[in-house]
Amino acid sequence: MSSEHDWRSTVSSLDRYENIQKIKAAIEATDPANTSAQKEAFSKENEAYKNSASIENYNAICSGPSDQQQPPASPPFHQGLGEQDEDAASSPGITIGSYHDCHHVAGGVTAEVYRAQARALKVITETRDIAPHDPFREAKILAALSDSSSSSSEPSHIVRLLETFRDQEQRFVLVFPYLPLTLESLLARREPVARAQTRRIFGDLFGALAHLHAQGIIHRDVKPSAVLLESPDGPAYLSDFGTAWHPEMSVVTESPDGKILDIGTGPYRAPEVLFGDKAYGPPVDMWGAGAMLAECCRDPPRPLFESRAAHEDGNQLGLILSIFQTMGSPTRESWPEAAHFRTPPFEMYRAFDVRGWPEILPDVEPPFRDLVSALVKYDSSRATASEVRFISAK
Repeated sequence: MSSEHDWRSTVSSLDRYENIQKIKAAIEATDPANTSAQKEAFSKENEAYKNSASIENYNAICSGPSDQQQPPASPPFHQGLGEQDEDAASSPGITIGSYHDCHHVAGGVTAEVYRAQARALKVITETRDIAPHDPFREAKILAALSDSSSSSSEPSHIVRLLETFRDQEQRFVLVFPYLPLTLESLLARREPVARAQTRRIFGDLFGALAHLHAQGIIHRDVKPSAVLLESPDGPAYLSDFGTAWHPEMSVVTESPDGKILDIGTGPYRAPEVLFGDKAYGPPVDMWGAGAMLAECCRDPPRPLFESRAAHEDGNQLGLILSIFQTMGSPTRESWPEAAHFRTPPFEMYRAFDVRGWPEILPDVEPPFRDLVSALVKYDSSRATASEVRFISAK
């Protein structure tokens, strides 16, 4: 039997992702109304990882059905106002560094997030073999962005990094302002999002992306949980820079033409990444933003594309099929750049007829539908953040 050290070294981050999801699915199968299934699954897997004497014991604890989405490796900072916050407020908190009365609000494989009154503490719990996740680069990028935004007359709408430190267990901790809502929690209400709300939130998001892209930075994980809100009407702030690419800080491990492809989350992943274009750029962020905008404009809100968990569909074939079914299959004429991708998307799948955006989003007003169509498109003419930030504010 392998030693404790040996068996843990054989468990990858992806293995832990999948096991957390198995536990979560088992919890929800027995208690569908459980709103804390993800938190419980993370805690159980983490306890099993720390305390199991062998990989057999670890796998036995984690075994169970797995038909749900995997939790994020870098969790959202905040879960929004609700029962979880009320439960946390009535439970005893813990001390992290100089912060007392800290309450757990979210968890993933690489980090746990706690609220300490007006602060959100992102505690890094896993630093081995988690590329492209890099909390130290995340801190450096946020510090650089803070310096650049301080010289601008306009707010950057990027979450502020207040400080970093090592806690009592020598874990790296990033400290941010606590914001009570995310776009994800707003969409989870399954209620129509007012157009004025959408306009304000996305105006702020496009402003944040324009600020990033002007400096050559790619966020690489634009999704609803990464958009933090002070209130349902905003203002909005872009967060979760754990996988961001920086033209100077990232170039040693990821050249401009050799970037990691394992980026993005679920239905917000850009097609060029799915087909192996390692030279992708800021347009991957704009695709994700466009997919989110379409989701907000639908009644009720729902993702534009369908995506299954990575452990169910490691090659993301389900997402590719959903994109093709929704928009139509790309051709060499409609997506000329794709001919040079590692896996060109032509003549490999059943051909689906091209659908116009009035057919895809029939109940969405033309100005919003036109904005989505400028962002969610295959070729390199995808709109930039600086082009659409002012359009979205009209």
